[in-house]
Amino acid sequence: MFTTVLVLVIVLFPLSGSAALSDWTPPLSTRGRYIVDVNGLRFKLKAGAWHGASGTYTGSGDINIDSNHHASENAHTLPLGLQYVPIDDILDGFESLGINTIRLPFSNEMIHDNTVVQESSVAANPQFKGLTPLQVYDAVIQALTRRGFAVILNNHTNKSIWCCGVDGNERWNESQTVDEWETDWLFMVSRYRSNGRVVGADLYNEVRRDILHDPNWDGNDDYDWWKAAQAMGDRILTEANPDILIIIEGINWTGIPVDGFPHHRPTLEPVGNLSYTFVAVNKLVYSAHFYAYTGPNHSGATGIGETSDLRYRDYSQADLFQVMNYQAGYVALDTDKHYTAPVWISEFGVEGRGDILAADATWFDNMVSYLINYDLDFSVWPLVGYLGPNNTNGWALLNWNPATGVRDGLYDGNDLRTSQWNSLVDYVGTPTSNVPFQTRWQMLNLDQDDYVQSLVQRSRGDWDSGARKGMCPDGLRMIGISAASTRALCTDSANYEWANGSPTVTVWTEDYVTDGDWASGYTKYQCPSNSYIVGYAIRNLKLSTVLCAQASTTLGTGGSGARWFNNGDNRPAENAGGDFHYGEYKGQCESDEYMAGIAFTTRIGSNGSPAAILCRK
Repeated sequence: MFTTVLVLVIVLFPLSGSAALSDWTPPLSTRGRYIVDVNGLRFKLKAGAWHGASGTYTGSGDINIDSNHHASENAHTLPLGLQYVPIDDILDGFESLGINTIRLPFSNEMIHDNTVVQESSVAANPQFKGLTPLQVYDAVIQALTRRGFAVILNNHTNKSIWCCGVDGNERWNESQTVDEWETDWLFMVSRYRSNGRVVGADLYNEVRRDILHDPNWDGNDDYDWWKAAQAMGDRILTEANPDILIIIEGINWTGIPVDGFPHHRPTLEPVGNLSYTFVAVNKLVYSAHFYAYTGPNHSGATGIGETSDLRYRDYSQADLFQVMNYQAGYVALDTDKHYTAPVWISEFGVEGRGDILAADATWFDNMVSYLINYDLDFSVWPLVGYLGPNNTNGWALLNWNPATGVRDGLYDGNDLRTSQWNSLVDYVGTPTSNVPFQTRWQMLNLDQDDYVQSLVQRSRGDWDSGARKGMCPDGLRMIGISAASTRALCTDSANYEWANGSPTVTVWTEDYVTDGDWASGYTKYQCPSNSYIVGYAIRNLKLSTVLCAQASTTLGTGGSGARWFNNGDNRPAENAGGDFHYGEYKGQCESDEYMAGIAFTTRIGSNGSPAAILCRK
């Protein structure tokens, strides 16, 4: 059993302590770019990954031989370290680091492994003898949350092998079906639903190209990550736990990493054009990974797969900040957009000891400065490791040396990251008090299928059978629509409340156009008085119906009136909500208005798509 050596940690670096860890109240939700607890206080994810349960086996050779595992770290499909270190010592180390959240990877294979773990695999933790890997995972979560840590479940791999290459783990459905993936997620989230400190579901790690196929964002095929994550997030929130955060990482890699062939690391770039809208609008967090040795167009490889593209460590600090904001940070930093949400840099890291490249050390310093400068949530990779000969494999913040049995971690005297790490975890950020409620802007996307995000309406059934339908989440109203029909914008700006329990009205005639012809020569679907549009349906691109909700108070009939957008955008100058259908004409009411009607035409040369909207207040 390893002996933990603290070397004046308590004196030099005071433990955050259970009191500080428990000083937040679940469940967590989001307000604009921030994550908050149930009292509206910011909960910044200061996290680290405790890997192992997703597999460390490299995929070749005898799985029982340590050298056939990544960096000879054989985790036995358990959180790493339990073989040598009592779990309380590991958790003490986590507290000393000043973190509040643990990203806990798992593999789908681990969930179904009913083999009892070998006693030698948990020698330092005899209380885990006789358990399966999943039962050990349960016990680890219980220990973490009892200390006050938040836990984020991370579906890291399909198979229990080391990530991430061409390894059968490239996508959520690479070594399993979509149904199996969804079933496993519902099982895992339901399993920990009663534990409020299990706060997040990190849907899949580093979605990337396999040998033949690139992942995509809205391709409506088996490789469509947007589609898969949208469906999975909604199922988790409606079938497993409405209180959990849904965390979606961008696409990690596309293309062939050979000079002359297209290749790229999209990360969160596609989100600006197509974001997610879940049935619960305050549960979405985006994530991205950055390492010194990778780059926007560099796979991170050396030798085979290496290209002449820049790695992140090759950029100056100013250029690095610009690149990272373009790839990920903008999602949090751009206010009042349909995509505005917290961004969690859920993996970053560098070796802290041994033969370290000067460029890597500079990159880590710049990376920490970036996270502080833009006040982003973060998670370091990894927390626990086994130090190799001559200080090799010094990635973990808490290393145990298998040769000496002594901990050699961040605060044990020879780690180049100590000063930067302290600056990062000590940075409080803003706001330091209650986070004010933010105006919500959410996109509807009918490119592929129905997009009815109202739980109330889902319980009431289909208002336009056979048509493709979109509806805002409960509490939001439509405020804009695209001339291409398949995108719309929802908001809760101003105070337009749906009368509690009132039915919606489906409109497919001009019966309610009783106060003047606001779009002469066009067909107008207009809501009854004191009602506003919350949804619509299309057949091909032709407007089929609009769905109207009765307001809880009397609505005005003033406002900007008809807004035409058949020949160009007609949207407010402040660009609230952002461009919700890139490359297409759009109409949008002012933020204090409601949408009362949509006009279209089916005359020769027209397809019946929206051409004007009626804006009132």
